[in-house]
Amino acid sequence: MVPDTAYRRKPDWLRTRPTASEEFGAVRRLMRAKALTTVCEEARCPNIHECWGTHGTATFMILGSVCTRRCRFCSVATGLPTELDLDEPRRLAEAVAEMGLRHVVVTMVNRDDLSDGGAGVCAATVAAIRAVSRCSVELLTSDFCGSEAAIDAVVRAAPEVLSHNVETVRRLTPLVRSHSRYDRSLRFLDTAHRLAPDLLVKSSLMVGLGETAAEVHETLRDLRSVGVSIVNIGQYLQPTAQQLSVVRYWHPDEFAELRRAARSMGFMHCEAGPFVRSSYHAGEQLANLAARHADAGPAGA
Repeated sequence: MVPDTAYRRKPDWLRTRPTASEEFGAVRRLMRAKALTTVCEEARCPNIHECWGTHGTATFMILGSVCTRRCRFCSVATGLPTELDLDEPRRLAEAVAEMGLRHVVVTMVNRDDLSDGGAGVCAATVAAIRAVSRCSVELLTSDFCGSEAAIDAVVRAAPEVLSHNVETVRRLTPLVRSHSRYDRSLRFLDTAHRLAPDLLVKSSLMVGLGETAAEVHETLRDLRSVGVSIVNIGQYLQPTAQQLSVVRYWHPDEFAELRRAARSMGFMHCEAGPFVRSSYHAGEQLANLAARHADAGPAGA
């Protein structure tokens, strides 16, 4: 790893100029009024001003703001959660309706303290959104410690997209992720695809932690082999000095090559770029896939 100071010396293509706007303020006020948490803030996402201020979207994070795992890339607070807010799905659904969203991404902290890992609240959240809005729903969940019953619960909730992130290549998983296993993540994705073959299954990974291009290609092949049809690839950015340092900044041309490689492997869609995150342009991804499917007609289904 490189010294902590290196993450501050970003190349030109990683320099952004956050701008405040009335739309950004409106989303932030709504989150506070509904006592909701967003991964945009908790994970210090570099796209927050674009998503909140330009697109009026946010990625909601349910089951509290304290994660039971301590992944070394993530700035979300860790510890032992003390409560379970069963009213959270209703408030989140109200926010979705007030924002007039056409697509919503709902993620979660790991809740290894719960018998179902939080799968029940995930399913309840989808149901609550369905009750007040016709928008599409993308669930980004933990691995539920490999529980097939928990995976089945979120599959039965019938989100348009079910996502679980492999995060990094096999070799780096023990270093980067806490209490998570590369093969268990693959089994999650495989199980979801097996239980609902028509469900869009998605995963995301970061680069810049010391992986090689060959390892990223291997990871893409692994994801495709278990039924993943959408993959996002982005540059890891060290959120604070407490997380892992950046080993290398990948050039935009390298991301373009990864995107081409993913499409050649059969992924329906690959979003790859320095600022890409799990939910980056998620609504546009789904809309584009739906449009392509409609243009193909029955023969292309």
